[in-house]
Amino acid sequence: MKSLFFRSGLGAAALVVVVFVSQGAFARTPQASQSAPDDLSVVGAYCVANGGVVENRSPYYNTNDDKKNWLRLTGSRRFCQFTKGDGSRIHVLLSTLYSEKPSLAALAYYAKVPLQSCNGNPASCYCSQLGGSDLFGGINLNGGGWVLKGAIDETLEACIFPDMSSIDSWGLAYHQANIIRGKNLKKVLRFHGPYEAKGK
Repeated sequence: MKSLFFRSGLGAAALVVVVFVSQGAFARTPQASQSAPDDLSVVGAYCVANGGVVENRSPYYNTNDDKKNWLRLTGSRRFCQFTKGDGSRIHVLLSTLYSEKPSLAALAYYAKVPLQSCNGNPASCYCSQLGGSDLFGGINLNGGGWVLKGAIDETLEACIFPDMSSIDSWGLAYHQANIIRGKNLKKVLRFHGPYEAKGK
């Protein structure tokens, strides 16, 4: 089905959505992507039980400058970080990890849409190709991301989709090239993608 949509000229993000809309996945509920309970301790416990670490990250702008010039933005998000024996890591938003219903981030992970030609940061470019964004303030030299000061991945490039689901951009980009960073999310995402049933 993927090759059919590429031949017809639809973009990568359209592919991810069209495949699931055609199967009626979004027709059941207007908030299909979010089924995590309000009590985030339950979701955090699920992360830890599956070998992850819960990280509370804050959005910052201007992270390419000296730290004293970083601009702390409002809000925060909790991610589950999985680390593999080789030291590689992948981050997934707790609500994306725990949802039993489809989210755009999970669908992007399962679909493994091939990376097209990019200039600059390939992970950020790939995120944009999928219909998400990890850019703070648009394309600029200031930079930005989800920060946990003192962490190995201090500034995280999280690919956030219009339904607010998120997996880190590098994790998505490596996965489409059949490289597993941190953990194979197919084993821990509570939403199981349709490609699994089809043997893809």
